[in-house]
Amino acid sequence: MLVAKKKPGPKTDNPMDTMLRVRVDKITLEKLDDSAKELNTSRSEIIRKGIHKIHDDLKK
Repeated sequence: MLVAKKKPGPKTDNPMDTMLRVRVDKITLEKLDDSAKELNTSRSEIIRKGIHKIHDDLKK
């Protein structure tokens, strides 16, 4: 019997192990997808950047 070994992934100091589900309207989803396409990144990364930006703005 063969057992598949896990591939060692990159180690990180801040693992993203929490999944968040949100409801958005069609216009918001289109804006999210347009932003992700324009910046050549994922929806998740756009949302993370937005959260950080708002949090940073609140600290000012």
